[in-house]
Amino acid sequence: MAFTDKNAEPYSGQDLVRYIDKAVQVTAPKSKIRKLSYKLIKQVFQPQLLDTHNIPKQPCLFVANHALYAVDGPIIGLPMLEEQGRFIRALSDKFLWHPFNEELLLNQGVVIGHPEVCSALMEVGSDLIVFPGGAHEATKSADKKYQLLWKERHGFIKLAAKHGYTIVPTAIVGPEEFYDHLIEGEDLPNTLVGRALSLLGLINENTRSDLMGPIPLGVFGTLIPKPQKCYIQFSEPLDLSKYKGKRLAEKTMRSLRQQVADDINTMIATLLKTQAKDRSRIGRIRRLLTK
Repeated sequence: MAFTDKNAEPYSGQDLVRYIDKAVQVTAPKSKIRKLSYKLIKQVFQPQLLDTHNIPKQPCLFVANHALYAVDGPIIGLPMLEEQGRFIRALSDKFLWHPFNEELLLNQGVVIGHPEVCSALMEVGSDLIVFPGGAHEATKSADKKYQLLWKERHGFIKLAAKHGYTIVPTAIVGPEEFYDHLIEGEDLPNTLVGRALSLLGLINENTRSDLMGPIPLGVFGTLIPKPQKCYIQFSEPLDLSKYKGKRLAEKTMRSLRQQVADDINTMIATLLKTQAKDRSRIGRIRRLLTK
């Protein structure tokens, strides 16, 4: 099953070439549904874009922390498009892609996080956002909330340097509180639900362990996300233009990656304090819905 098979590659060869040609031609959505989606998100989750003066005019690679099940995508994507006029192309995990949803994801600005896809979009000057923790960070347990789980990944540094791109460290706080965790992903295989998934063939020896996420509980135990207020903050940009076309030493890549991570962690800590203060001022109905 392509969605969960750790060995699956959704695009290669001429199919990858076709996909890239299609991806670079996508323009910002202008439908009424997009407008309504933005208004709904603005009303329910109240996303605030903070320190937008740090966003330079040139195309950027926004690097951010990831929330459970990637619910942060529209929380940042729609306000950035509506309020800042920036159509951000989100780099996603390969497990999401399948022929039947290709058109839908592309039209929303989402692309597969493949180096050749990323390079092609940088060559045409697209704004991109990457969550280096990927699916691993998007399925983390409750005790790792707001932690960066990047392992040793620094491919985003390598690509940004290769194209002389500017990195904007970005912190997102709020989406991690959309859901409680009924059962953690690491405990799932030993539950009735996990055994049922195994019988259905949805979990087997080839299943990616980082896709075993928790069973989420939203408003009143449903899958509806809790209406938590969201904060998106941008740190000072990291201009990598001097590295364009150069091969970075491992030590340099690790240093740049750590700088980005430190900036994000610093912003997260500040935003969590802001979140705690704001909670004391929310109304009764919202307080009930966010319990």
